[in-house]
Amino acid sequence: MDRPLSKGDVSLVTRPVLSKADLDTFIRLPGKLHRNDPHWIEPLHLERREHLSSKSPVFAHLKWQAWIAWSGTDPVGRITAQVDTLHRQLHGQDTGHFGMLEAVDDPAVFEILMTTAESWLLEQGARRITGPFNLTINEESGLLVEGFDRPPSAMMGHGLPYYGARVEALGYRPAKDLLAYWMLTDELNFPPALRRMMDRWHDRVRIRPLDRQHFQAEIQLLRDIFNDAWAKNWGFVPFTEAEFEELGKNLKLLVPDDLIYIAEVDGEPSAFIVALPNLNEAIAPLQGRLFPFGWLRLLWRLKVQPPRTARVPLMGVRQTHQHSRLGPVLALRLIEALKPPFVKRGLEALEMSWILESNSGMRNILEHIGAYIYKRYRVYEKQI
Repeated sequence: MDRPLSKGDVSLVTRPVLSKADLDTFIRLPGKLHRNDPHWIEPLHLERREHLSSKSPVFAHLKWQAWIAWSGTDPVGRITAQVDTLHRQLHGQDTGHFGMLEAVDDPAVFEILMTTAESWLLEQGARRITGPFNLTINEESGLLVEGFDRPPSAMMGHGLPYYGARVEALGYRPAKDLLAYWMLTDELNFPPALRRMMDRWHDRVRIRPLDRQHFQAEIQLLRDIFNDAWAKNWGFVPFTEAEFEELGKNLKLLVPDDLIYIAEVDGEPSAFIVALPNLNEAIAPLQGRLFPFGWLRLLWRLKVQPPRTARVPLMGVRQTHQHSRLGPVLALRLIEALKPPFVKRGLEALEMSWILESNSGMRNILEHIGAYIYKRYRVYEKQI
């Protein structure tokens, strides 16, 4: 159903995304809004369609709706609203989420988008809204509020500087800040005190690469560690087996063997790290298009001019070790394991993201080895 809003000479309406043509407009709209942003990287349209396809395993526990805001015949904004049954099981039945927010710099457009999402969530029994999540906390999360002067890394969001103010003007307040840390490979160092701590546990800790011969079992092992490691974190939603299997297919294709490591304590898998080459460097010139010849350009760039940066999208230490002296040792040893393959592959820098601002333990580790905050994403909340 269309939701109209009229203010003075401005006539706006939101319409739900129901057809393939609607979805195409929804996917392409950010590129139009960011066309003058030198740091915008257009996601591959094909990948975005797959992300929102009903076949995606996330929709086994996610109910959602997307809308486009129209001013006459011009699309001027977009948004989603979603209810995650796994989130509700863990955090209560009264919360819903918004996501994929993009809009022109017009208060009325933001108002009609946010009120449309709020109204739908009220119908789903929600009394509190948080976001943005695109579409879950395990995907792109938060609204960029600092770090607009650098392009986003793979699987991280971007935005325009006015988004935060427009959302806050509608009664939204910060819930959590998510941090992205940056470190240069040649500046990664372990101060003597940290080195002594790492050496003290050397005999009990073994770092090994992922075993490709038992790939499916290894992927589910990573899922088990991740879900245990993150279970007590703010907003946690576990990866399902099907979701991690889908993620594993992408890791198998995109991540070399020497960029995934598992840490064992006395032979027990207890932590892991995954570094993803920053594919945004390769897709930037394609403007979202793989056809007719974009895929050839992508393959050529990956072969001739591979990414010079990477991002750690997945990392976890089992709860058993998180509050012991072994916890930081496992994190440090895993990060240390990445340096030789980074040097070998010419990877000059690494993004660690996202890190909860309240996660003082991980932040201290990163800041002691040369990393610094370079982007900040904010999750907002509101009672509705």
